[in-house]
Amino acid sequence: MAVLGSDELAEARRYHLAALAREVEVRGLRWRLAGAEESVLRVVNPHTRRQAMVLASLVGDGWCYLWPGGGMGDARDPSYAADQIARLLA
Repeated sequence: MAVLGSDELAEARRYHLAALAREVEVRGLRWRLAGAEESVLRVVNPHTRRQAMVLASLVGDGWCYLWPGGGMGDARDPSYAADQIARLLA
């Protein structure tokens, strides 16, 4: 595995969070990138007003999403993560 600098890590993190943002939006949820270097995705269900903060984290050879309640999903499948987050916020 190649060693990444902080700029590359931040860029990769934003890339994965943006992919998830597109998927949660399709499910009727609102989102906003927040935090230093836009390192967290805030997802809100506009009907229930429930919200979650989602992280993208480098794990081993790849990336995963982490959200409240012990939620975890492979960043290669943002659709699955979006489905799980939508259920959480329903």
